[in-house]
Amino acid sequence: MFNRFKSLKSKIRLIFFLILLLLSVLFIGSIKYDHIKYEEHNEMHERLVSHYLYNYYLIHGIIDEAYLESQNFSLIKDKEKVVQIEHYFKEKDKYKKYAVDSYKLQRILLINNDRFKLFLQNKNKPKHPIKRMIVFALVFVLIMILYFWVIRSLRPLSELKNKIKTFSEGNLDISCASDNNDEIAEVANEFDHAVTTIRELIHSRQLFLRAIMHELKTPIAKGRLVSEMLDDEKSKKRMHSIFERLNLLIDEFAKIEKITSKNFKLNIKPYKMSDLVEGSIDLLMVDNPKQLIDIKIIQDYQVDVDFELLTLVIKNLIDNGIKYSNDKHIRILVNHHKLTLVNKGDPLKEPLENYYKPFHTSKNGLGLGLYIVKSILEIHQMELAYAYKDGENIFTIT
Repeated sequence: MFNRFKSLKSKIRLIFFLILLLLSVLFIGSIKYDHIKYEEHNEMHERLVSHYLYNYYLIHGIIDEAYLESQNFSLIKDKEKVVQIEHYFKEKDKYKKYAVDSYKLQRILLINNDRFKLFLQNKNKPKHPIKRMIVFALVFVLIMILYFWVIRSLRPLSELKNKIKTFSEGNLDISCASDNNDEIAEVANEFDHAVTTIRELIHSRQLFLRAIMHELKTPIAKGRLVSEMLDDEKSKKRMHSIFERLNLLIDEFAKIEKITSKNFKLNIKPYKMSDLVEGSIDLLMVDNPKQLIDIKIIQDYQVDVDFELLTLVIKNLIDNGIKYSNDKHIRILVNHHKLTLVNKGDPLKEPLENYYKPFHTSKNGLGLGLYIVKSILEIHQMELAYAYKDGENIFTIT
């Protein structure tokens, strides 16, 4: 039940609802209390009138109708009506010396003694609690005004939440600055300052990386030109492969920079997993890949992915698998919505989650491989699982 009131707005609504409920209970309780008091006073008044009439009759031998009128009582003289009322009181077993009951929405008083028998109509009515109703209405309106004022004060909080969500999705061009003087405005202004700082840092980082990559492109291009001038065809081919590899690495770094900054537009299309594996092997740019990689397709399947990004994931996993295997060999299994990469080697020294951290300690690289893999798989809503069995490391993409 209390799970429904986790949000701040729900708690405020609950508080105001309880206040209104309490106010209504107090109002209804006061009305009932006044009604009980009126009934007690009315009954006492009727007995006083009855005693006065009896005493007056003993002295003067007549009914003082002027007094009855002054007390807002009337003597019922219509014989037919008297008979009906008398029959009604007898039916209800109230035909006594003194009785009071309602007859056709009229309060009837029976006085039956040794001197006379009378049926009186009490015309007195309880007064409507106009003043109390006005006070209740004013308090109710005031509480509702306070409620809408508080809810309106929280509206910037909802707007701030939406902007934070937009910011978390990679949109840095947001502004949360507020001119108000409350605590929410202070939080919004501090967050706006943080967004501005982060935006400037990211832009400076992007500019720095792009400048480095641009500067590296020039010597690589010159190196490729120089390699074309070599007479030795084997050396020429090797140099050309090296510079091609460097150029490919720069392109990959550019993709990584966009992915980590969430400034990448996915190009999602359906692909067969076998085609993605072949594309990943092409990215490795190794001679005789069949000697290093054994592919077994048990049941091929189709996935909706960004070809460039997912091939980069599989390429990194294959590269790591070959690099850290004992026999420099890796097996790839494609079977029923699972891609499994298996290599012989030592188990991971730390939990897999630790290797997802950027620049994780690595002897053979920058420690970015699994960080890139994790980032791209999250974008595609995929997961990487790890297991070690019978001397083999088993990585599975699901």
